[in-house]
Amino acid sequence: MQTMPFSVVIITLNAARQLEACLQSAAFADEIIVVDSGSSDATAEIALKYGARVIVQPWLGFGRQKQFAVSQARNDWVLCLDADERVSDGLRESILDTLQQPRFTAYKMARSNCFMGRYLRHGEGYPDMSLRLFERHHARWSDDAVHEKVLHDEAVGTLHGDLLHESAESLPAYLDKQNRYTTLQAQTMYRAGHRAGLGRLLLSPLVRFIRFYFLRLGCLDGVPGLVHILIGCNNSFVKYAKLMALQREK
Repeated sequence: MQTMPFSVVIITLNAARQLEACLQSAAFADEIIVVDSGSSDATAEIALKYGARVIVQPWLGFGRQKQFAVSQARNDWVLCLDADERVSDGLRESILDTLQQPRFTAYKMARSNCFMGRYLRHGEGYPDMSLRLFERHHARWSDDAVHEKVLHDEAVGTLHGDLLHESAESLPAYLDKQNRYTTLQAQTMYRAGHRAGLGRLLLSPLVRFIRFYFLRLGCLDGVPGLVHILIGCNNSFVKYAKLMALQREK
């Protein structure tokens, strides 16, 4: 039975160190599109080397940038990847099998995050289910500037195999990114009319820790798992602190 053609779409910015492994893992796709927002390194050259179609698009925000990439695909089925992600062998086989006769118009998959040199298998780090394969006339990326998601109103299937998140950034770089994300989150929440008080500021990190460290067994991931969850708890605290600061400023 013939597999339905599909496109892989990737958004990039100065991703030369990570992109090659991503493209190698996506070589089974019928088309690869790289939407670059102005890289000054060899990102475009690496993409072209692997036969990708490179499109330059100034930054629109995560959600809108990814949706723009989806709109450039020649095929109706798309698999959305980040430059620091790789398709595992098991996931590749599952995608090819599924696209022979899809039962759903969208599929989610487990995402395995590598943090401090270890793949997390519990807590917030796994399975981190992500909807990435979909028929583009039935789903689209949200317009969120950060923590974007695929909007889809129908039943969703589940693929076997892991999407490997191989972020090579250092811990200080990771913390810098989280600081930027919490700022964007607070601004988005404020514009949407959300407000925070002392109770949410204090309880949100505590509830998050109990949920992911104990109930979701993050304690089994050793020190990397503990650090990952504590950073997430700090993000909850900082996000609401920034929202409260916006409330007081305005």
